[in-house]
Amino acid sequence: MKITWLGHASFRIEIGGQVLLIDPWLTGNPMLAEDQHDAATQGATHILLTHAHFDHASDLPGLAKTLGVPVVGQFDLMSWWEEKEGLEVVGFNKGGTVDLNGVKVTMVHATHSSSFGGEGGPHVPGTECGFMIAGEGKTIYVSGDTDVMADMKVFHDLHKPEIGILCAGGHFTMDMTRAAYAAKTFFDFKTVIPCHYKTFPILEQSAEALKSGLPGVDVIEPEVMHPIEL
Repeated sequence: MKITWLGHASFRIEIGGQVLLIDPWLTGNPMLAEDQHDAATQGATHILLTHAHFDHASDLPGLAKTLGVPVVGQFDLMSWWEEKEGLEVVGFNKGGTVDLNGVKVTMVHATHSSSFGGEGGPHVPGTECGFMIAGEGKTIYVSGDTDVMADMKVFHDLHKPEIGILCAGGHFTMDMTRAAYAAKTFFDFKTVIPCHYKTFPILEQSAEALKSGLPGVDVIEPEVMHPIEL
C-alpha cells in the first residue's frame, strides 16, 4: 500500500491493485507544482470525493473526463455531475459500502459543509462525508473535512481502522489538538497522517501538537509526492 500526499487534502492511495485519488485539487493548489500533476494522477482507477468545496472538487469534472475514470461519492452530488457533466459516477450514501474491484469503501459521516458557486448563488448538492477504505488486510479512515464527533466511536467499533488520514489545520476543520483528541479518544490508530494544513497561512503549519498528543502512535508528516509505504 502506498499513500501519497498531493498537498492540502488531496491524496493518491494505491491499494489492492487500485489507484484512488481522494479530493484531487490540482489547479491552484499551491503545494503541488503543475509539472507534478501528471505523475500525481497517472494510472488512477477512481476518484473519491468527500464534498464539493473548491479546494477538493474544482478539478473534478475535467479530471474525470481526462482520466476516463468513475467518480465515487455522495449520491446527490454524483447525480448532479452525472446529469450536468455526463460523468461516470458511483453514487451512494452514509453507511453504504461499495466494492471498487476488491477495495471496499464505506461512506461515513462528517460535520462540515458542502457547496460550490454558481449562477444565483451557491449550489448545495449533497452533504459532506468521510470514507473507510479497506484493502490488503488494512483499513484507512479518511476523515474528510470535519470536527471531532462522537460518531467516531461507532466508526472505530465497526471498522477498527489502523490508519487515520485526519484533517487537522484548524479554522475550517479540527486543528492538531482536536485531531489528537479524536484519535486517542475514539480510535486505536497505528499510523496517523495529518492533512488540510500548511496550504495557507490561516491554517496550522506544524503537526507537533498532534505528535505530542499521540504518544505511541506513528504520526507521519507527509511530504508532497513522497509515497508513504505501509
